[in-house]
Amino acid sequence: MVVLGVVVVSVVVDVVVVAVVVVVSVVVVVGMMDVVVVSVVVVVVVGMVDVVVVSVVVVVGVVVVLGVVVVAVVVDVVVVAVVVVVGVVVVVSNVVVVVDVVDVEVVVVGTVVVVVVVAIVVVVGDVVVVSVVDVVVVVDVVVVSGIVVVEGVVASVVV
Repeated sequence: MVVLGVVVVSVVVDVVVVAVVVVVSVVVVVGMMDVVVVSVVVVVVVGMVDVVVVSVVVVVGVVVVLGVVVVAVVVDVVVVAVVVVVGVVVVVSNVVVVVDVVDVEVVVVGTVVVVVVVAIVVVVGDVVVVSVVDVVVVVDVVVVSGIVVVEGVVASVVV
């Protein structure tokens, strides 16, 4: 299933009770440095109430050739950030609006990517439709004598 250009793989155990949606997205951010963000977002809806999103963000170098994104194997800076997202859910009939709050568990000195995902999950019969908006914020972080200094911010919004 492809929704708004985002590949959505869904497994519906129980249409009303449990819905599991796996969203795999690739976001390209061009700013202070060329990076590509490969994120895997797992949205679990239990009883149409609780939502927990676990996102693993890997930042690697990227080369753009004639509009084709090529991921470089060898890069100068590789940052791995594990982001745990706990969602706040608003239920309106069968429409579930998920507003995620991002908690960065692992911060690596260098370029840190924080991904905020706002997902709208609509359950219609046996079909789960997901509209995803990724807000990507790239922050350069330097630790000086134990003090975290934010050097710059580059934001990109991908629908």
